[in-house]
Amino acid sequence: MSVEHLNALLLVAALVLLVAVAAVRLSSRSGLPSLLIYLGIGVAIGQDGIGVRFDDARLTQVLGYAALVVILAEGGLGTKWRQVRPALPAAAALATFGVAVSVGVTAAAAHFLAGLDWRQALIIGAVVSSTDAAAVFSVLRRVPLPARLTGVLEAESGFNDAPVVILVVAFCSHGPVHSWYLLLGDIALELAIGAAIGIAVGMLGAAALRQVALPASGLYPIAVMALAVLAYAGGSFAHGSGFLAVYLAALVLGNAALPHRPATQGFAEGVAWLAQIGMFVLLGLLVNPAELAGDIVPALVIGVLLTLVARPLSVFAVMTPFRTPWRDRVLLSWAGLRGAVPIVLATIPMVYAVPDSRRIFNIVFVLVIVFTLLQGPTLPWLTRRLGLAETGGPADLGIESAPLERLRGHLLSVSVPQASRMHGVEVAELRLPAGAAVTLVVREGRSFVPDRRTMLQRGDELLVVTTDPVRDRTERRLRAVGRGGKLAGWLGTPDDDGPASSGGQGSGSTPMRWARRGAGGGA
Repeated sequence: MSVEHLNALLLVAALVLLVAVAAVRLSSRSGLPSLLIYLGIGVAIGQDGIGVRFDDARLTQVLGYAALVVILAEGGLGTKWRQVRPALPAAAALATFGVAVSVGVTAAAAHFLAGLDWRQALIIGAVVSSTDAAAVFSVLRRVPLPARLTGVLEAESGFNDAPVVILVVAFCSHGPVHSWYLLLGDIALELAIGAAIGIAVGMLGAAALRQVALPASGLYPIAVMALAVLAYAGGSFAHGSGFLAVYLAALVLGNAALPHRPATQGFAEGVAWLAQIGMFVLLGLLVNPAELAGDIVPALVIGVLLTLVARPLSVFAVMTPFRTPWRDRVLLSWAGLRGAVPIVLATIPMVYAVPDSRRIFNIVFVLVIVFTLLQGPTLPWLTRRLGLAETGGPADLGIESAPLERLRGHLLSVSVPQASRMHGVEVAELRLPAGAAVTLVVREGRSFVPDRRTMLQRGDELLVVTTDPVRDRTERRLRAVGRGGKLAGWLGTPDDDGPASSGGQGSGSTPMRWARRGAGGGA
């Protein structure tokens, strides 16, 4: 590639990114899933549009895997342990037994109703049985669901990629597997290895980042993302599930008290958006719209059975032992969104040269487009109809920690949101531990030094100085007051509900904004 070619490529890439960023605004206002717009951009650029020819399925699969690693890492970093912890058994059951039910029902529909042979039917059943993490995370940001449902959906979308990838590769490599018990054993082993490596990398990485003072705040987000990618690579090289490893590592890191957490979260979110845009545009380039017409009817038949029979059957069968209310099960059935993951997985048969693999890809592509367009915009309406829309509760504080290394202390910047129960609490009523004090309040652009009788208000920014030994206790106390008001603790409000409260490794699932200021004041 010459410099001139590079300049042209950068020009096109920049224009595509700007259009895609503008499309996010359009999709947020219209309710149209952004992935459809990105796929449309790719189709428009492709051979039936502007004329860019691209048909490298192997490269698409490789880049799709890389994008999924980033998307799962961002999803894990943004997942609240407090919501996911009670939902783990149900989510794990949906991601394993639920996937098995969905694969069986969908494959039967593809074989008997769409006329595909059993190998192709099983591949399609496995490909479309995985919910898409990017689609689920983006929709949950707009739909105010109860925490119990949000936790199930987030954890399921993070977990179910792993068994589905194993199934798709097995069906593409060997066709229908006769020794099904061996396949189940392989899946269980790979999931166990991936889970162990992901948790280990997350815990060790969190401990290291808390102890090592990096010279620049911008290095922390890079280190966190590198740890997530390390978990994926380590899990894959150990013949485990890399996708499960990266999600669990990011989940542990995202709920640990890491320095510069808001910068890390923003960096991960930006990289994830870039990965989504690139992946969807690339998948759109791979599609030949002229070939889709003959596969529309099979795609609709399989999609209807998947959405109205296979997914509800798997949800109701799996969630019954958990005594989940019927309204929750209805919503979980409709919220099983498909997105980039099935389309990326549909490139695996093309790489393995499975007969009619192009048709499998086209069917999956049409199915994802049609039913994402149907399910995504209607999910908020269904949530309201079922009476599951979450009303506003007390908002968590935003706490940003700045380590003062040479002074062996920390400067906490605390934001009091509008819905926080810290409103109306006096400084003395915070009951901070000895070694911590509120030193400055910024209110409506004016800063002043508070006294013990100063009453805090919505929108205040507080500066809290704390010594190193009581930093974690101070954060937990502030969060407890933000959730429970001045009587927090006396009324049983928990000070810490994070995944690793011992040793200060977790300060709750509440997202915290971290930034680092060195002892000399540099950021």
